Amino acid sequence: MTVINVLEGIWAFSALALIVLVLLHSPKGDGIGAIGGQAQLFSSTKSAETTLNRVTWALTIIFMGLTVVLSANWLAPKPPIG
Repeated sequence: MTVINVLEGIWAFSALALIVLVLLHSPKGDGIGAIGGQAQLFSSTKSAETTLNRVTWALTIIFMGLTVVLSANWLAPKPPIG
């Protein structure tokens, strides 16, 4: 497995995880608290929403960074000169 393959796997996972996390956000501010059983994992609905926001932002940064790196082809082997 090459480094590019590993990064593409991380990129695909972050894309799927972002889809799930964005769908967990509620437009009315209920967010993960509206799910019921999931909110019991956290001490309060506010901490659950804060955690959800932080994880979403972290995955967004990872996804965008890997998108730039992979699309710019910076990690591809360089052809020999001459």
